[in-house]
Amino acid sequence: MAAPAGSSRFSASRVLMYLALSAAALFFLLPIYLLVVTAFKTPDAINLSTSWHLPAFLNWASFGDAWAKIGGNMGNSVFLAVTATLLSAMIGSLNGYALSKWKFRGANTLFALMLFGMFIPYQSVLIPLFQFIKSLHLYGSIWALVLAHVVYGIPITTLIFRNFYADVPDALIEAATIDGAGFWGIYSRVIFPISIPGFVVVIIWQFTQVWNEFLFAATLTGPSSQPVTYALSQLAGGQAVSWNLPMAGAILAAIPTLLVYILLGRYFVRGLLAGSVKG
Repeated sequence: MAAPAGSSRFSASRVLMYLALSAAALFFLLPIYLLVVTAFKTPDAINLSTSWHLPAFLNWASFGDAWAKIGGNMGNSVFLAVTATLLSAMIGSLNGYALSKWKFRGANTLFALMLFGMFIPYQSVLIPLFQFIKSLHLYGSIWALVLAHVVYGIPITTLIFRNFYADVPDALIEAATIDGAGFWGIYSRVIFPISIPGFVVVIIWQFTQVWNEFLFAATLTGPSSQPVTYALSQLAGGQAVSWNLPMAGAILAAIPTLLVYILLGRYFVRGLLAGSVKG
């Protein structure tokens, strides 16, 4: 049986599409390749003419040296990212629940004001934020960063959860109300158990944002509370830089976010679509 007339053209277009996607993937993976090969080289083997060459042998000492310098800061970042992510996720969930299912006067105005916070640049509030943190006697501590990231995370987490809860049938809320459940009872027994996809989206988003942030880290913390992003900037300081050291540190610093995506990534798209597709 002869192949359909359009099959060859369809196959050719698909091949071209895959070739274009492969070329784009290769282009975006080149910096990662350079990062990895440089991390495994010795300082004397790193130069511009051979930067793309594979290392003669795997120099694992770079990772040990980098960890010795940023290990404590990694602990600060883990505490910061986990604490700020969970707090902003819970506050955003409660806000989204209240704004979508417990309508009250001024709810839309309040929601618009919350969203406005998403468009305020960090730089424009840095001085008043610094003064506010100092007035709370939190300057120099990790809790200064936790507070800053929780507050800045509330608008986006509220938006995600409000859209997610908008598709929850009102009949569930009404049935729970008839059974005598109040605000907290409905949230804990009805809303929270079905919120896992929304929490996955928020956790991935917030964890990545908090982990990679640098400006607050360089402004609001002291030597004992600085996160890993600030420590990485110090690895590349000075006149002569051993580039294997900051590259190894960058790989170590990327592992936590990579693990978050590996563990939760398959639920990410499902969670994004959960609030946009109505049954």
